Amino acid sequence: MLICEAGDVAIVPFPFTDMAVAKPRPALALSSQKANGESGNTIFAMITTAARSHWPTDVPLADAETAGLTAASLVRLKLFTLDNRLVSRKIGALSPRDRGAVRKMLRAVVGV
Repeated sequence: MLICEAGDVAIVPFPFTDMAVAKPRPALALSSQKANGESGNTIFAMITTAARSHWPTDVPLADAETAGLTAASLVRLKLFTLDNRLVSRKIGALSPRDRGAVRKMLRAVVGV
């Protein structure tokens, strides 16, 4: 079982809200490693190439390669909680620059 830390990018079965299936996709771990280990679950945000859509809270990733991504991508505020046993593998982690941009967006939206 893989326990991610905040800022890790992992391959997970992404739960689509409009389909009864899940597809393996990259996602950003948002919750702390300690919380993930204690609860057995991790809070993730969607990572997408979003070629055809845009959300006001999207955060483009400046360092996609460091995150283990092969295409220009962004973090989208589509959150979900996933059992740690379902995390396939870690492929990278956000750079400090991208991590700061995601934190800034989360503070603006959540207000914490």
